[in-house]
Amino acid sequence: MQKIQLRNRFFSVLLLCLIFLFIHPTPKSFAENYVIGPGDVLKIDVYDHDDLKKTVRVSNNGTITVPFIGRVQVGGNTIPEVTKKLTSLLADGYIVNPQVNIFIEEFRSKKVIILGQVNQPGIVKLRGSTTFLEIISQAGGLKQDAGDTATIKREQNGTQEVFVVDIKLMVEGGDLSQNILIHDGDTIYVPKGGMCYVTGEVSSPDAYPCGKDTTVLKLIARSGGFTGKASKSGVRIIRIVDGQKTTFKNVDLGTQVFSNDIIVVPESFF
Repeated sequence: MQKIQLRNRFFSVLLLCLIFLFIHPTPKSFAENYVIGPGDVLKIDVYDHDDLKKTVRVSNNGTITVPFIGRVQVGGNTIPEVTKKLTSLLADGYIVNPQVNIFIEEFRSKKVIILGQVNQPGIVKLRGSTTFLEIISQAGGLKQDAGDTATIKREQNGTQEVFVVDIKLMVEGGDLSQNILIHDGDTIYVPKGGMCYVTGEVSSPDAYPCGKDTTVLKLIARSGGFTGKASKSGVRIIRIVDGQKTTFKNVDLGTQVFSNDIIVVPESFF
């Protein structure tokens, strides 16, 4: 049951990612605003000058080598800025009215860190305009015990901003407004969701994730449902309240549960 839930959640994330790509294609302005850095691969094309067509990788110090011109500093510049720079350099005694076009063949210099409940935490390289769902996919998907939200920490203008992504609303509710664009240097953290325990007359007694809006009935369903001997009207919740163990008897199946609750399904004697 747990494996099925994990697989279903992963495919839900993957499906939403594909839908987002069709509904929200990569903005054309992204490449124009992208700041070039080490490791990026640029394709240079000069109209009517095949000998100047070249694919180059930006060096660690931010330079590329161009025929006639030699080394050119491009790191820290945008594509329009580099295009203008090469046009000016080629026009200075080499080519009359050069028409230069530059494309980004590979994005390599931008990275984010993703931590927490994903299958492959660590550093992820940004290859163009990348959304939250795409980053999750590149990190191997969510673990079963991932929480319902994720946080994104971002440095902007010298201050740190924190964004909260509601994963549950996005995956189960289809709210793609949560699928925000990821920026270079972001740190993404997917915390572990709250866990509840189901014991007694259920098919698979165990610990299960219990985020917000999780009810007794949902947890029992996750545990495989009632056995034939279960007392459906006698379900109890054991909860720590103000440091004291408190038992709620004969709870309604629609009752909301909280992290660390223990749901006890007793045996029916009738």
